[in-house]
Amino acid sequence: MSSDLFQPPVRLGRRTTTKLKAVTCGLALVAGVSMPMASTSPAVATPAPAADVSALGAPGNGVQVGSAAAKAANAAAAAKMVPAGATKTQGQVTLAIDFQYQETGYWCGPAATRIALSARIAAPSQAHLAADLGTTTNGTDWIGQVTRELNAHIGGSYYETKEMPNDPPTQSQRNLLWSDIVYDIDRNYPIVANIVAPAGNHPPGYPNYTIWHYFTVIGYNSNDMTVLIADPAGFGPAQYWLTFNQLATLIPPKGYSA
Repeated sequence: MSSDLFQPPVRLGRRTTTKLKAVTCGLALVAGVSMPMASTSPAVATPAPAADVSALGAPGNGVQVGSAAAKAANAAAAAKMVPAGATKTQGQVTLAIDFQYQETGYWCGPAATRIALSARIAAPSQAHLAADLGTTTNGTDWIGQVTRELNAHIGGSYYETKEMPNDPPTQSQRNLLWSDIVYDIDRNYPIVANIVAPAGNHPPGYPNYTIWHYFTVIGYNSNDMTVLIADPAGFGPAQYWLTFNQLATLIPPKGYSA
């Protein structure tokens, strides 16, 4: 375990230096374990209209990060049952993926990229992706490298890099994030997110210090505004639900590929 994991949290900019990237992926507590696809056929969905998420708990509209209401909503999301593979119900779409935990403590970028690719193709190995991404023991430097790699393997230029430099994000950034999630998941394109999870605002099972990480968004539920995460870290469950509000607070000042 790198001692860098226990350094005080530092806010990172758009294109970070590699000094602090040893904590980008946290730790792979369970490494090299594969979970097969639950279904070989992707979800096919009718695109839902873009939603205005102004009532979903953005700072300044009544539900503050770390408030009792936000914590209760996050806990309720984490307790939701995770579907097996691709599903499509009223207001909910989830994708079938080939899940793997990250094979090293710094391969969360390659692992999250591989998970996203597996919804569409026979995904290459984490080692192959790590080499293509330029991942080092300091991690994967920028979400734009993931965007480039996703497009290289699926062909074309579907994926774009979306920056969220404002912390907290602006309402327009939140609206775009939700619109991207719905649009992409409806079309069987998972989203890869680069997150900064400080102590006190963690996904399920995370240790109580700041974690820099990549994970994959593989589903959404518009009825309760939650998103399904495939997380290669191994801190907690392999897949779990987050509130959209929490996801939106975890991404800044980084970005996502959508």
